[in-house]
Amino acid sequence: MHIAVAGNIGAGKTTLTTLLAKHYNWIPNYETVDNNPYLDDFYNDMQRWSFNLQIFFLNTRFKQIVEIRKSEKTIIQDRTIFEDAEIFAPNLHDMGLMSTRDFENYRALYNLMIALIQPPDLLIYLRASVPKLVSQIQQRGRAYEESIRLDYLKMLNERYELWISRYEGSKLLIINVDDTDFQNNPEDLSKIIDGINAQIHGLF
Repeated sequence: MHIAVAGNIGAGKTTLTTLLAKHYNWIPNYETVDNNPYLDDFYNDMQRWSFNLQIFFLNTRFKQIVEIRKSEKTIIQDRTIFEDAEIFAPNLHDMGLMSTRDFENYRALYNLMIALIQPPDLLIYLRASVPKLVSQIQQRGRAYEESIRLDYLKMLNERYELWISRYEGSKLLIINVDDTDFQNNPEDLSKIIDGINAQIHGLF
């Protein structure tokens, strides 16, 4: 089974992925951040490196999905291939940080990949306000994220909400991060696990 966790920068995807993997004995599949060769350059010069970064993410996540579907174990994935194409790339294009030529090339490649893969069996979406995102980004202290602008996070949030309102690829569980402290409060994590159990049992 393929479980995926989606959400904006700083929403808590990696933390929740780790907690759920431990609870269920699932295999965690994390987003490539620490060994991403484009992230530092991108945050310093978004226009120059936006296309390179998005192609790297697209390639990495397509490989992840191929491997997930080959596996006989349940795997929980930190961020989905859909978020790159439905949120991050079009946002960069609309901001003038990715050319129309590059964006159309990117979308053509994405559409080809999507035709060859299956969506996750369950999508968990972490909904968080911009202040909450900023607070959690500051807490983890990644140097390359210090220059992220508030308007950038706001635009991403708006795109996330639009995407999730139209999402029909699989079962969907929405978690309001502003009202939930699954990292430090066992009761909050337990409620999420109850919600996941209800969704999973409905898959069969």
